[in-house]
Amino acid sequence: MTTLERNPSSVWPWIVMAVAGLVTFVAAMSVSPDAVQGQLSRIMYVHVPSAWLAYLSFGVTMFASAMYLWKRDLAWDRRAHSSAEIGVFFTGLAISLGMIWGKSTWGVWWTWDARLTLTAIMFFVYLGYLALRRTTDDLDARAKRAAVMGVLAVIQVPLVHFSVIWWQTLHQPPSIIKPEGPDMDPSMVVTLLISVLSFTVMYAAMMYKRIDLARIEDAVLIAEQTNTGPAAGEAVVAPDLSGGS
Repeated sequence: MTTLERNPSSVWPWIVMAVAGLVTFVAAMSVSPDAVQGQLSRIMYVHVPSAWLAYLSFGVTMFASAMYLWKRDLAWDRRAHSSAEIGVFFTGLAISLGMIWGKSTWGVWWTWDARLTLTAIMFFVYLGYLALRRTTDDLDARAKRAAVMGVLAVIQVPLVHFSVIWWQTLHQPPSIIKPEGPDMDPSMVVTLLISVLSFTVMYAAMMYKRIDLARIEDAVLIAEQTNTGPAAGEAVVAPDLSGGS
């Protein structure tokens, strides 16, 4: 098998992702709606797991970036890159669902609430991380620059998470992880935990596929940089206009 060939057996992560999404959907639609928010409360079973995956993804990016700086192994850089991309996706999803919830609850799509503002900043910082990776085709230089940013940028995760405690905010405070225990109905807590677990499994499957793709992208880039064959056009010769004489 060549470097650029795909493993046919790698179709299993797609199945895992589909099953995890289906489990989340069934769980969210099976539980009774909130007494106050009604059907709108079902957004929580995707919004909260999305926020959790953002934290998890950026935490993994930080760890993998630190490991690259220590080991100088591009495999760690691919893990950091893959996790950051997944984190950006789920951060955007969390923001989008939060805006839908905010419009119905607060009457506006967006407000400069501490949690919302810091989450938006985190989203754009990690978009910057992904953009930084495109500034050079030198794999080692790219990995080093991205690793430094990947380690430093993670400080935003605790800022976002604890913002509802440290500052006055419209966003509701923690409902499950608190000293006095959850203030939610047990069935809702169980459903939320199922959703978080399903999204975590989904993250693992997405990481497998994205790392596989990153490995192929790096192999293509290395092949292009080490290609010693003739440049395009060198094999083209001028036509013989002498008429054969």
